[in-house]
Amino acid sequence: MPPAFWVHNLDPFLVRFGENLGIRYYGVAYLLGFASATALLLLYHRRGRSALNFNGITDLITVIVFGVLLGGRAGYFLLYQPGALLADPAAFLRVWEGGMASHGGFVGVLVALWWWSRRRGLPLLPVADLIVTVAPAGLFFGRIANFINGELVGRATQVSWAVIFPHNEFDRHLGSAFPRHPSQLYQAALEGLLLLSYLQWRFWRSDTARTRPGALSGEFLIGYAIVRVVGEQFREPDAPLLLGLTRGTFYSLFLVVAGAALIGRARRRA
Repeated sequence: MPPAFWVHNLDPFLVRFGENLGIRYYGVAYLLGFASATALLLLYHRRGRSALNFNGITDLITVIVFGVLLGGRAGYFLLYQPGALLADPAAFLRVWEGGMASHGGFVGVLVALWWWSRRRGLPLLPVADLIVTVAPAGLFFGRIANFINGELVGRATQVSWAVIFPHNEFDRHLGSAFPRHPSQLYQAALEGLLLLSYLQWRFWRSDTARTRPGALSGEFLIGYAIVRVVGEQFREPDAPLLLGLTRGTFYSLFLVVAGAALIGRARRRA
């Protein structure tokens, strides 16, 4: 007798005001991510591990919000759907239709941090080191929202914990719903919980942030690349492969190079 797989039937709306109007879990995930980051940065300040006070933190988080949204949105179209934006430029503004890229969000945050640090007259890398230690919290909530939305589904499988996503685009094209890995939850655990635990351990249990600016940022980039590549093994490719690699894996290779460069620079300047 074949196993009975759970059929995904979660509503992407926390509260509905109409057919396509309401409070979506995706938006709540972003709020929780930024709230968690703010809370951790405030804790750093109270414990004497950061000079950023409440006003500085809220100002910085506000800038990062724009960096994440603009970078993630631009990255999605440039890295995954370049033709869609050329055919319909207004699609960039229809955020309720989904479409955010983690790698694009990283670039957006980098630009936002550079602009904020320059305006404040602060060095970029120490600020970046603070941000990367709290960023995985946002990644965690974002992946949970992906699962609730039934998007970015995993590869077909027969494992007992597989989930049937009846409305995903791949099965619609095939004409039948297959049990799939809940890869969004795998990525939430890897990119969110595991990476957050590691970076929090590094931040509190070492003086790396103080003595080697940029090292934690490099470790974050390499760590994210590793767990992203692992997660990609269970995730259905959502765009044509590049050199035989999924887009997430291919773009993560550049994160490894950037992370190694940051760690090397930090060691030379220690």
